[in-house]
Amino acid sequence: MSKKNISVSIDTVLHIFQQNPSKIFNYKQLSAALGIKDEKQRLLVASFLPKLEEKKLITFIEKGKYKLKTDAPYVTGTIEVVSTGSAYVTPDNGGEDIYVPARMIRNAFTGDKVKLYVFFNKKRGTLEGEVIEVIERSKTEYVGTIQIAGKYGFFVADSNKIHTDIFIPESALNGAKDGEKVICRIIDWPTKSKNPVGEVVDVLGTPGNNTVEMHAILADFGLPYKFPDGVEAQAEHIPTNISNQEYKKRRDFRNITTFTIDPFDAKDFDDALSIRKRDNGNWEIGVHIADVSHYVKPGDKIDEEAQKRGTSVYLVDRVVPMLPEKLSNFVCSLRPNEEKLCFSAVFEITDNGEIKSEWFGKTVICSDRRFTYEEVQEIIEGKAGDFKNEILTLNRLAKILREERFKKGSINFHSQEVKFRLDENGDPVGVYIKEQKDAHKLIEDFMLLANRKVAEFCTKGAGGKRPPFVYRVHDLPDEEKVRTFGTFLQKLGFAFSYRNQNELSKSFNKLLQDIEGKKESGMISQLAIRTMAKAYYTTKNIGHYGLKFDYYTHFTSPIRRYPDLLVHRILETILENKKSDYEKGLEELCKHSSEMERLAAEAERASIKYKQVQYLQKEVGKVFEGIISGVTEWGIYVELVESKCEGLIRLRDMTDDFYVFDEDNYRIVGKRNKKKYQLGDAVLIKVKRADLLKKQLDFTLVKTPESGKSYNDEWGFEI
Repeated sequence: MSKKNISVSIDTVLHIFQQNPSKIFNYKQLSAALGIKDEKQRLLVASFLPKLEEKKLITFIEKGKYKLKTDAPYVTGTIEVVSTGSAYVTPDNGGEDIYVPARMIRNAFTGDKVKLYVFFNKKRGTLEGEVIEVIERSKTEYVGTIQIAGKYGFFVADSNKIHTDIFIPESALNGAKDGEKVICRIIDWPTKSKNPVGEVVDVLGTPGNNTVEMHAILADFGLPYKFPDGVEAQAEHIPTNISNQEYKKRRDFRNITTFTIDPFDAKDFDDALSIRKRDNGNWEIGVHIADVSHYVKPGDKIDEEAQKRGTSVYLVDRVVPMLPEKLSNFVCSLRPNEEKLCFSAVFEITDNGEIKSEWFGKTVICSDRRFTYEEVQEIIEGKAGDFKNEILTLNRLAKILREERFKKGSINFHSQEVKFRLDENGDPVGVYIKEQKDAHKLIEDFMLLANRKVAEFCTKGAGGKRPPFVYRVHDLPDEEKVRTFGTFLQKLGFAFSYRNQNELSKSFNKLLQDIEGKKESGMISQLAIRTMAKAYYTTKNIGHYGLKFDYYTHFTSPIRRYPDLLVHRILETILENKKSDYEKGLEELCKHSSEMERLAAEAERASIKYKQVQYLQKEVGKVFEGIISGVTEWGIYVELVESKCEGLIRLRDMTDDFYVFDEDNYRIVGKRNKKKYQLGDAVLIKVKRADLLKKQLDFTLVKTPESGKSYNDEWGFEI
């Protein structure tokens, strides 16, 4: 290395110690590590050592030899690289995030666990950090495109949080062609190399193709998009016939009115309802759940893969199932006019909705009818249809259960789903909002009843010692988040009291009632949900705050959720008074399932965002009505009223004034004209750019209506 390429400073010398915290160096060894051969520069390195010792950053060992001071300010934590190229590290032991300048991120990527050297930046007056070691990679496989130059290639990640390209030798291209979307794995990162070395592990195909992009989203979150061959093969050999011996073990519901209610495009039906009137005038309602545990046994290939996946993943145009199609869509699916094995919760309920008795056990059913939610909703609203009296009875009882739940403080969150109409290529040709109606609530209330009662029975029901159980829990909301949310609402003109927990749930319900039908309802509902703690799986019961249940679990969807399958197995051991084999590792399985649920939800949101951007690509230049859904120092986010697509209006594009971010009041304010744009304000925007690669929408501001006027009043045309 020539002299002109050498840049030696006290910081570069310290960095060698930091990279080798247990190693002893003299000035010659340090010079060699830095590639320095010039004698003057070697002496310069030697002169830095007493200074570093004086700063208490290194320790004198013996004549001329030093080691990094062991009590130097190090922390470990998780790094997140932001769009500017710099990063923040969240310390493992708590405390505020630590800023890491871009040049000090080294070879860390978002999500990695890193060791950080923390120092005080006198110029900024803040603590900053430098990554000195990647302790654990959050992932080693990334999604992006391959750029081939001669006999080698470079992998360019889709994510802007991967701050360097990956070098791919010719031998590791694995047939990838220039410009194709691939999955790349890092296999080495040489110490003095700017770029890591990787290999192509899967070629997804041509960017822009719908299936390629959906597979890319799954791969980006570390989620599978195909089953291993051995799993599919085992599923194909599962017998579909039911033996006479199995019939004798089960309670027979085949001659009792039973039906399923699901989305119109559903292929797996894992729950059914049965109803009949008993001689005493009460109703017998059966909640019948596919008996997946009869077919999937602990430790077999299907079970191992289901455990690994944790959940099915629902993208815009497809379901990536937890179980192979043979099981999820055929053997275990409660299809009409087919005899199916179930695990059931059966309740005797009075005409006034009082639960008189409950029974849990294995059953066999034969569904009489497959309903869609839309068909049932039409019957509820007065249209003639099959099993009308049964549906109306179930709806009436469900409303009683719901009302009782709300009286006890259950929070009535309204859910809105963004749905797309897709053409034969999977491209969006329309978007609409699917709202929850009585047909959805009917099913939800009976599923909630089954989940709650199974949890109660498995915790405190009659019998001996209970094995560890899988609970679905929801903690109290964080007080600081609630205060922040309440302050924001008051600035929007909504009353919101939060003196105690009982008052809080009432305040949430009143708020949700007050905003119903208003333009800002979706935005406020989403902020309310973010104020809540996240629900998760655990063996340690703390109850479910949002539902106001002391005991709650997930029992009703074993085709698509692994915790439900675990609950079935535990319930069976209790009913049959068997020794449980599920204590070992159960809490770890709960944590894994919670994490996989989080990843699946993120992948679903990414697929929705992709389709929203794709949908608005053909709307560039058009004007839409929106609501300000976020305010930041770089711009305002706007959610379109009709499609719920969200895009960014950058402050640099707002040229009528210089706008300043007012964080305390969730708004930006013009320096000269004092014009304000606040969270929740109605605006009119024009679509400026739709970037599919970044899944990003850019808008420009057109105008805001005068207070109290609608858009049609103000602009005089339909949007």
